[in-house]
Amino acid sequence: MSGFAPPPPPISSASSTSPGDANILERFEAVAKKVEDAIDTYCLPLKPYVPGIGRAFIVATFYEDSLRIISQWAEQVYYLHNYKHRWRWLTVLFLSLNVLLMLVASSLLVVRKLTNVSTSVLVGVVVFQGLFYGLILDPQFLLRNLSVVGGLILAYSDSIVRDIRKLSIAGIPQLQNQDNKKYFLLAGRLLLIALFTGFAFSAKFSFGRLLIIVVGLISCASIVVGYKTKFAAFVLTVLLFTYNMFVNQFWNYSSHDPNRDYLRYEFFQTLSIVGGLLLIVNAGAGELSFDEKKKIY
Repeated sequence: MSGFAPPPPPISSASSTSPGDANILERFEAVAKKVEDAIDTYCLPLKPYVPGIGRAFIVATFYEDSLRIISQWAEQVYYLHNYKHRWRWLTVLFLSLNVLLMLVASSLLVVRKLTNVSTSVLVGVVVFQGLFYGLILDPQFLLRNLSVVGGLILAYSDSIVRDIRKLSIAGIPQLQNQDNKKYFLLAGRLLLIALFTGFAFSAKFSFGRLLIIVVGLISCASIVVGYKTKFAAFVLTVLLFTYNMFVNQFWNYSSHDPNRDYLRYEFFQTLSIVGGLLLIVNAGAGELSFDEKKKIY
């Protein structure tokens, strides 16, 4: 802390939280609890399908990237060979492996088969694509793909949760996996909000965007510390999904318009983050969160 900071005001013997502040906090928590209860009640028929939908959304960007590479094969090879100066044979091998690995690993993650392997493969694809395309240090690429990695970690933690439930029913203790679960949930929460941080710093100023940024950043802070996590994740899910559907409408552009590719990339990247948020709405924050500590203390 700077040495020029003024000293803190004296703390009186009375409570540091005024009655007005306490009332506002209590009202907010009451509203948030009603929303969370409504989510659990009205979405109960959909609850078994939410993790599957979330995982499908998370890997949507990998399916889209695979189709993009296949449909633009000549352009991709030309760009990497002539502008990034990669050997042609290495470029062809790299793109072929990318398509194969993304399609297979994404499908395995959706159906919850070999989730540890498929998650590791997709994280590796993100890293090696950044290195091969020379974008690993680009701030926008870094923030967006960190959030995609966060979604993948959440998908893996969701699989751990489901495996624990199955083994608990069978009477098999799984203490180590249970400990791992809380760390994966925390890591996923921290990485997932990277997308909105990137969006906040890159967005052009307008009142509508400013409102989205303010609400979104508050929701992100709640998700990070695990305070009213389901409520915050639900708000951010609605916010990002609505923004995605109304702003990233790539289907309104012709296949020859460069805006189509850019908006399609944005659409599926954002959809991946929505998938991660759905898993948070479904599972909550986990043990390493303010919500869980409040239950204990």
